[in-house]
Amino acid sequence: MTSYRSRLEERIAKWLDTNGLLFSYETLKLDYTLSCVYKPDFILPNGVILEAKGWFKPEDRRKMLAVKEAHPELDIRLVFQSPHNTITKDSKTTYAMWAEKNGFQWAAYHSIPLDWFE
Repeated sequence: MTSYRSRLEERIAKWLDTNGLLFSYETLKLDYTLSCVYKPDFILPNGVILEAKGWFKPEDRRKMLAVKEAHPELDIRLVFQSPHNTITKDSKTTYAMWAEKNGFQWAAYHSIPLDWFE
């Protein structure tokens, strides 16, 4: 039995079945690209970019990964208000862990390393 992502999809599938209409469900994958602009929060004289994050929302995490991929030459570092908050209430992954896993240097806002400014 197929598992649908929403009750609406389930209802549509049932309607299609009831009316004897053939279909396939989520059998095609299509790549797409979004064109967006990233405006860094702080740019240090040495070129280091500091991105300040209080609440590190899923769309912000996706954005930071996309910017890093599009501009690998940039040195983007994350400055968190609460680096040990988890990315979701049910996750064990903290903001700091996410940053490390994805190759971002990070710091808490009250303890930004002074060598970042050199």
